[in-house]
Amino acid sequence: MTDSMKDDLQTYLRLGREAILWKMDGLSEYDIRRPMTSTGTNLLGLVKHLTAVELGYFGWTFDRPFDEDIPWAGVDAELNSDMWATPDESSEYILGLYERITVHSDATIAELPLDAPGLVPHWPEDRAHVTLHRIIVHVIADMDRHAGHADIVRESIDGSVGLSVRNHNLPSTEAAYWAAYRDRLDEAARRFET
Repeated sequence: MTDSMKDDLQTYLRLGREAILWKMDGLSEYDIRRPMTSTGTNLLGLVKHLTAVELGYFGWTFDRPFDEDIPWAGVDAELNSDMWATPDESSEYILGLYERITVHSDATIAELPLDAPGLVPHWPEDRAHVTLHRIIVHVIADMDRHAGHADIVRESIDGSVGLSVRNHNLPSTEAAYWAAYRDRLDEAARRFET
């Protein structure tokens, strides 16, 4: 496995991180914390969850300790405590911790070869022994899934859409275009139903 493969993987990891954080830009504390789905999905909770994901997979899996305690990542943590921010957990704290965790993760990736062995103790025994390559791919897939959640949550909050701050990746950013498009889809769905 080559350094260019590692660079490609890190690029996708970085883009996923940027997308998640960008979805919170310009929103109030309430808007980044409020539950937007029936299961409570919220933007700051997604970041908090990804903090635990990166700690577990790039830290513990490769026996690379992180020097800060992350209570919601421990074995005794309350169920789903990594998916929402309590009133005493500031967004600055969670975002700062996420930034420090990503630095730690990037150091793991930089210092280990892609075929470095690791162990994910909570995975089934037949899959628990992993490589750095497999873990990077796993984290990218998990992060991109949550970036999709963040897309829908942000659109539900204020209608803001797009792939990234540099590339909206949409045929239009005009509200009138999307209203007409949605009406067209709704009409097509109703016609199929009858």
